Amino acid sequence: MRTSATRWRTALGTTALGLYVATIWLANYLVQHVGFVSVGFGLQAPAGVYCAGAALVLRNAVQRVMGRPVSVAAIVVGAGLSYWISPSLARASAAAFLFSETADFLVYTPLTRRGWTIASTCGAVVGAAIDSLIFLQLAFHDLSFWKGQFVGKLEMALVAIVLWALVERWARASGGRILAEAG
Repeated sequence: MRTSATRWRTALGTTALGLYVATIWLANYLVQHVGFVSVGFGLQAPAGVYCAGAALVLRNAVQRVMGRPVSVAAIVVGAGLSYWISPSLARASAAAFLFSETADFLVYTPLTRRGWTIASTCGAVVGAAIDSLIFLQLAFHDLSFWKGQFVGKLEMALVAIVLWALVERWARASGGRILAEAG
């Protein structure tokens, strides 16, 4: 018999994984069909910027709730999905995704003992910098939008970190210590 906490963990993990995959698809779609958007501060970036920022945090949520093996598998699936979804930007999208999410994983994982918020924030900063650099260079051979990419990803990453913290707080209050044994 599954406990309430196990059901909540499964639901949270499945939701985070589904949102992670959805943001990968949406980021690629927006880059191809929308173009560039303003991210504030007089900066612009390719339209998928906010989805890419959310993906950095959602991958951390997947790891927190479902574990490292699922998180690593999600990175590989995400890179493949990026390649498949966006044929014209396939190499740029897949490479940027693979390297930035791996860097996020490598920063986030050892920092989790200091707290999820700190680990996610540091992982997002590193992942956003790498993703912006690789994607813009490979897709456009131009880094002039790097600041906009970086700022837009961090804006969304910070929103996603706050939202996920609220989800966890609600889950704990509603279903017990759901995420206590997470890693």
